[in-house]
Amino acid sequence: MRRLFTAFIALATATVTAAVVGTAPAQAATGWPLRIVAIQYDPPGADTTSNAQLNAEWIAVRNVAPVRATISGWRIADPAGNVYTFGTVTTINPGATIYVHTGKGTNTFVHRYWNRSWYVWNNTGDTAYLRTNTGAYVSHCAYRGGGQIAYC
Repeated sequence: MRRLFTAFIALATATVTAAVVGTAPAQAATGWPLRIVAIQYDPPGADTTSNAQLNAEWIAVRNVAPVRATISGWRIADPAGNVYTFGTVTTINPGATIYVHTGKGTNTFVHRYWNRSWYVWNNTGDTAYLRTNTGAYVSHCAYRGGGQIAYC
């Protein structure tokens, strides 16, 4: 009876996992080292176009691999056609996260700037896509609004 119960739990877990993971494109399971892990789409305070407020809107990409990942030329985009392209010398250490802020600033290893003068991520819901320099799908994050940060 214990084996039957264990087999049932394993099957149920696999079914739920497949249902959750199965909604992403097949390329998501091919071992890309980077993932979109969060988007702060509605920063605290009023939606002004001050650079400080624009930089409080960001998207976070994490290296989930045990080795450095190069993302030179990779892109973050939304369905409206807003596109951020990582520069030519962009690497992320294992376990590290890089933040792409909407406003203007000086790029560092951890913080990148889109140099926009208006918001990218809609407060009511949006989807962010991460693609390689050849356009291959890597990761996405979709949210419906109603908060400030979406964790993916």
